[in-house]
Amino acid sequence: MISDVTITEWTGDAAVIHADSTIVSQDISTGLDVFFNLAGEKIQCLAQTWDPAQGSPVFTVEGRYTSRGWTDWTQGFMFGNALYQYDASGDRSFLDLGRSMTLQHMSPHLSHTGVHDHGFNNVSTYGNLLRLMAEGRMEENPWERRYYELALKVSGAVQASRWTEIEDGLGYIYSFNGPHSLFSDTLRSLRVLALGHLLGHRLKAEQDRDIDLLTRLLQHAETTARYNVYFGRDRDIWDVRGRVVHESIFNTHNGSYRSPSTQQGYSPFSTWTRGLAWILCGYAELGELFFDLSDEFVAKSVIPQLPDRQSVLCRFIDCASAAADFYIENTPADGIPYWDTGAPGLSAMPGYLDRAADPFNPHEPVDSSAAAIAGQGLFRLSRLLTLSGDSEAGRRYEKAGLTLARSLFREPYLSRDKEHQGLLLHAVYHRPQGWDHRPDASGVPRGESCMWGDYHLMELAVYLKRLIEGGPYLTFYPPSLTAPSG
Repeated sequence: MISDVTITEWTGDAAVIHADSTIVSQDISTGLDVFFNLAGEKIQCLAQTWDPAQGSPVFTVEGRYTSRGWTDWTQGFMFGNALYQYDASGDRSFLDLGRSMTLQHMSPHLSHTGVHDHGFNNVSTYGNLLRLMAEGRMEENPWERRYYELALKVSGAVQASRWTEIEDGLGYIYSFNGPHSLFSDTLRSLRVLALGHLLGHRLKAEQDRDIDLLTRLLQHAETTARYNVYFGRDRDIWDVRGRVVHESIFNTHNGSYRSPSTQQGYSPFSTWTRGLAWILCGYAELGELFFDLSDEFVAKSVIPQLPDRQSVLCRFIDCASAAADFYIENTPADGIPYWDTGAPGLSAMPGYLDRAADPFNPHEPVDSSAAAIAGQGLFRLSRLLTLSGDSEAGRRYEKAGLTLARSLFREPYLSRDKEHQGLLLHAVYHRPQGWDHRPDASGVPRGESCMWGDYHLMELAVYLKRLIEGGPYLTFYPPSLTAPSG
């Protein structure tokens, strides 16, 4: 597990600075400088070599980004990386690159009715552009601002339309697998519904029926909490607190729950660690949003299971905390998890939780992309708990986030090879399908990157850079949108 011993040894030896109630290690600050220098070169290299006719870049094979047709959910991460590089460096060429690529290639993603990934593709591009303009980081242009706003409104409504109703007035945005399938991944993709709502948009259905996007967000979040996150109590008395299932299956004829499932994990009864990370990051980030929203803004969107803003906050914190605790208990000491907590090869690695993860072992791969996602979740949960008055619990998650970040921004995870197009090494995409590159006879994937891993490492880097420098707190929503008009 990510232990206090590891944390104490590290923070005791390193100089620290305070920013926004977060202790950030000076060696992380140095690591960020190295990271952004590498990132700029790699972003430019990929932009020059990428062939749009080959599809969106998904993961690397021998250091070169390749595509994989399954669901097109990574294009926005590629362009979002350029926008974050501009955010960090101020180099206008990256803003121009991210903006021009968004305008040229992202419009099909706005009306894509076949995926649950709108909040990945479109918040990473149109959302970041709107945020940069709202922060004064790029010139104000009313028509351009309206364009970004309209894109996010459309995207949020289209994602919200992928709806399966279940019992108790709840429901979920179904995955690309079909109306029977609730993915844990979608929890973080809900941010595009939040943005659409904050921008004053509603989904129009049959006979002009209005569908409130924030209500639908809450319904999906509560359904996910009820069926995809286990709490070790009540219905989940047979299971372990904080365990997360990748997918839940429902009977679409009557909305009844049928069973847990998984697409990318080892089994429905183990925890795929990237799914765990999506839950941790998603609930923590949405919790920050509801902390900032006024009661008046939330009042018309609440559901019977979450009747007010405080109940929403408590539910989201409960989910994020359970996932964070499970992550900490089931992750090696350096904060980098193996791809699934039940992966069979782990039995051949006694004591693997008591030492740093080994991406070069011959039994099971690590998934650094899960760590990049979880790291941001740990920091956001820490801040949310501190703001809510529980600084002691917040400090625990902050320490875990610091340990994890320190590992990610150094070798063997930070890709220093300029010939390798990836930023974050030792990521895994789809272990059961065998899609990941395996460089030797052990058959264990290692040494490669994925677009979502690179993006979430970039997002974590910008998040930490702003804390260190005392900049604006990084959120997916411009703070000006969280107060009701009039």
